[in-house]
Formats: sequence, C-alpha cells, structure tokens
Amino acid sequence: MPESASFSPAHGLDGDQILARDLRALRKARGLTLAEIGARLKRSVGWLSQVERGLSIPSLGDLRAFAEVFGVPVSLFFGHEAEDSERGVVVRGARRRSLGTSESGLVEELLSPDLGGSFEMLRSEFAPGAALSETALRQTEEAGYVASGRFDIEIDGVWHHLAEGDSFRFAGKPFRWKNPHAEPAVIIWVVSPPVY
Repeated sequence: MPESASFSPAHGLDGDQILARDLRALRKARGLTLAEIGARLKRSVGWLSQVERGLSIPSLGDLRAFAEVFGVPVSLFFGHEAEDSERGVVVRGARRRSLGTSESGLVEELLSPDLGGSFEMLRSEFAPGAALSETALRQTEEAGYVASGRFDIEIDGVWHHLAEGDSFRFAGKPFRWKNPHAEPAVIIWVVSPPVY
C-alpha cells in the first residue's frame, strides 16, 4: 500500500472514531498541544484537529510518524473487528491489540477497548530475565495484579518480591521491574491516566 494512501486501522462504522480517540488520548497523556505535534509531524493544526475528531484519516506513513512521536509501537493503531454492539465496551481475548514484541522481554496487550477514558488496562507478560534497568517516573497512578509467575518491582527505592495472587499500587513514584525467575510473569496492569 502506498505511503500516501489513506488507511483505516479499525474498520467499521466507528473504527475511525476509535483511532481518533486513541490519538487524542496519547497526545493528552504526553501533555502535548496540537501545535507541538504539528511541528514534529510537519502537519497543520487544522489537519491534526480533523484527525482527532475522526474527520480525516491518517496514512500509514502518518501513523508511523505518530507512533514515533508518542513512543509507542505502530501496532497500537491496528485494532481488530468488533461487533457493533461490543465496540468500545468489550474486548475479546482473540482480538486484543498487541503493544510489544517478545524481543524486548515485555509483551503487552491492551485489555481496554481503546485509550479513551480515565485509565487503561493491560495484560503484561514479562519474559524470564527481562528487566527495566532505568528507573521510570510517570505522573500516573498504577496498580497491578500478578496473574501468574513471580515478579519483582522497585517502587520509590524499595524492592517488592511478588508471587501469583499478589498485587501492588503506587502513584507518581519512581519504579522499575525485573523478572529474574525461570518462568514468565503475567501482570494485569492498570494505569491512570492512560500512557499508551
């Protein structure tokens, strides 16, 4: 498909609105204005406003540029079909949007129907040996539940060793994680406001 071709990642009557909502949520989560995004993408504020309202559809090249600006994988913008009655409400297990690759040691799937709303829910699978070596600090409230495996998380300088069934929560504190164990760890992670 040519780079200039218009591409709708989520087909159907409301697919363009889902993409528009996701792009708007990402921009707001990053604290960026339309003018700042426009300068980075070399696009007009008017066009960006139309994209965020679902009136203009970005090309595949535009989606790659958005992904780079927001620091997300381009796969985030590609949703799967949903029944009209379920769109924006239900996410079927076989239709989750994948947000990473196994090469990084972390594969995340979006459990929320989209990035709109006050929080996002993710299924995060941490491979054995995977680690976030640099401390992260986000202006968010985050919580997680260990669905399987064991998982270590450092919150505000204190390491916590978690096992299946354990959970955690923190807000606006530096954190990092690691999975030094032999089996993958699956965490159901909730972040408010959404950061993907």
